[in-house]
Amino acid sequence: MREPDCIAIAVPTPLSKTRDPDVSYIVAATESVGEDPPAGQVVVLESTTYPGTTRELMLPALEKGGLKVGQDFFLAFSPERVDPGNPRSTRGTPRRWSAGSRRPAPGWRRHSNAPAIERMVPVSSPEAAELVKLLENTFRSVNIGLVNEMAIVCDKLGVDVWEVIEAAATKPFGFMKFTPGPGVGGHCIPLDPHYLAWKMRTLNYRTRFIELAGEINAEMPEYWVTKVVDALNDASKSVRGSKVLVLGVAYKKDIDDIRESPALDIIRLLERRGAHVSYHDPHIAQFTEDGLVMRSVPLTAETIRGADCAVIVTDHSAIDYALVAKASAVVDTRHILTGVAPR
Repeated sequence: MREPDCIAIAVPTPLSKTRDPDVSYIVAATESVGEDPPAGQVVVLESTTYPGTTRELMLPALEKGGLKVGQDFFLAFSPERVDPGNPRSTRGTPRRWSAGSRRPAPGWRRHSNAPAIERMVPVSSPEAAELVKLLENTFRSVNIGLVNEMAIVCDKLGVDVWEVIEAAATKPFGFMKFTPGPGVGGHCIPLDPHYLAWKMRTLNYRTRFIELAGEINAEMPEYWVTKVVDALNDASKSVRGSKVLVLGVAYKKDIDDIRESPALDIIRLLERRGAHVSYHDPHIAQFTEDGLVMRSVPLTAETIRGADCAVIVTDHSAIDYALVAKASAVVDTRHILTGVAPR
């Protein structure tokens, strides 16, 4: 622990079933660093967490050995900004990096990992830096929730939500394009806003936007399962006993990560209704959910013919959508089949 100039702590920050932050990993990692006081070193927390974690939890543990921050060592919060599946976004070169130290000091840039990144964006406190990451992902969660609700609104009005979105996106200012889907997944958007909501509950304030967006996004799997039921009904079939093929179980296209994936909820809801569910995902050969092991089936003409309904959940680039379009019924949560001719 004495060898590096900078020690980066990047550990999981999950939520409990009651959506309370679990910072036990951060505490354990910080205590491990504090066992050998980090004299002359920079300690950086990269894990997303609630405002106050760096100062209130980490700082006392690191100063326990007698060292003083800003004088004997440096402490910062510098969140990871990576876009999984985007080849232009890597851990080593994010577009920008928010950082906050308790007390600015000469040598911060020399000791920090600034040379490894494209742009350093300093802020005045660790609380501000912690809030930057939460704001970024809350912004996405709220806007995804808005456009998901708009999809439901358009469905009830008999209007094509995708047409509305594309037309609105022609406005050169004041509108940022978000698209609806089966929900949200990954280790950021479904979790991070709830860290801020939890912190504000301790201050007797309710973050209504965050909670409402979370509710809408969490309800989208149920909405799309209803669309599967409707599609089967149109074919005079009951969901119970029907064979449903789910296409894509990763939470995002072209990656192999299923954390918090809405596909898992869709599969679970369909099975509860008695459907026989299989899946195809070119990036995930198998996964275990609730003790059940599921394996990806090959995407062949026979697989498509054998399915009573195909559900496109994750729009992986490697999926043959022209083949999928030949299924007897298709529910497309990603609007990927537009313009795709069956072959």
